[in-house]
Parts: sequence; structure tokens; C-alpha cells
Amino acid sequence: MTINILHLYPKEMNLYGDHGNILALVRRCEWRGIKAKVIAHEAGGNIPNNVDIIFGGGGQDSGQNKIEADLIKNAPKLKKLIDDGMPCLVICGLYQLFGRSFTTTDGHEIKGTGILNLETHANTGRLIGNITIQSPQFGEVVGYENHSGLTTLDNSAECLGKIISGSGNNGQDETEGCFYKNCIGTYLHGPILPKNPQIADFLIKKALERQGKKIELKKLDDHEEEQAHRSAVSRPR
Repeated sequence: MTINILHLYPKEMNLYGDHGNILALVRRCEWRGIKAKVIAHEAGGNIPNNVDIIFGGGGQDSGQNKIEADLIKNAPKLKKLIDDGMPCLVICGLYQLFGRSFTTTDGHEIKGTGILNLETHANTGRLIGNITIQSPQFGEVVGYENHSGLTTLDNSAECLGKIISGSGNNGQDETEGCFYKNCIGTYLHGPILPKNPQIADFLIKKALERQGKKIELKKLDDHEEEQAHRSAVSRPR
């Protein structure tokens, strides 16, 4: 068995340890005897058809500007894959651009893919610190947020979870992230997957199911991951 992981814009969108999410996916596959292949996509390249998981990290406004045209060009293909149930994790900058738009503090609008029903406006301040949420899908989820964007979900959109501590999407409505089909958008850096292995396993399981392989994933010894999770919960905001 092989799982192909599409890593969107690893040069431009890779802040705050987001590459650790790729490592977590690869290792959790390999520990189960599943081969994992990472396919990097940079602006100007072609997104292949044979992918099983989509991942994209965070980046600065300048990075978002650099990838905007390429992301919009590939938006129909990405949307088709995600609407068809492709598992996906996008963080911070790419989470914002998987929505309809990101508007900077000077009023410049960076167009998004429209895959997620949300919009983001930059704020003059930043929302920074440890964050814990309660997710209907994944239980208690921990991470670290550092963003100036204030994201608002449409009424029809489902958030990833409700804030226990931290700011989340906008610091006002107690929501964090967005959950659509098998696509997860979130502001949680850290990286998120090593501290929350249940999300990594969700992505792997859904990837195998789309290949027609409905199997139970081998249980792993996650005591180190659980320790990291507990440590993150205990840290002050």
C-alpha cells in the first residue's frame, strides 16, 4: 500500500514547524507498513492526479501573494478532489486562502479558492498563544496560534471546534478552524499532528478508504504524543 501526500507550496508556506505535520503523516504510515510518498507542489508546477492526502501550511502575506495565481489556477481541481472526499489539512495562511478571500490591512484582497465557506480580514494586532479546543470529530485538540487574520465562517460552515482556551478564528465567536467533508482548516501550528495523532490517523484512514481499502489502522504506541498533548494543555495561554 502507498499513500501519496501532496505538499502545497513547501517553500512559501511553511511557518512555525508546519513541516512536522508531513513527518508525522509519513512516520505513522511507515510504522504500519504503509509506504508514504511526499509530492511537493510549487507555483508553476502541475498538481498530479494520483494524490491521496493534501497538506498545506502557513505563510506570510508575501508568501500568499506569490502563490495566489497558481492556487487560483488549480482551485477547480483542488475543489473537485475535496468535494469527492479527499482528506486535506490546511493551516493558517493556506487555511485562509482555501476560503473566498484574504484582505490585508491596506485593503488589498488576495483571492482564495472558495473551497471553504469563509472570509478573512487582517487585523492590526495578532492572536498569539497556546490554544485548546473541543472538537466534535477529534475530541480535545491542542496547538499554538500566531495570526493577524480574523476569519469568519458562513452560517452554513462547520467549525473544527469550540475554544476552551485561546482565540481561534477571530477571538470573538469562540470557534476555531473549519471542517468540510474530509478537509480540515485550522490556525493550529505546533505542529498540530504530533500532539494530536487522532487527526493524522483520520487523514490516513480516509486516504485508504478512497483507495477502496477499508481496514482498521494498527494501534500505535502514542505515549510520547499523549505526553506532548498533556504538556501543551498545561501551558499558560
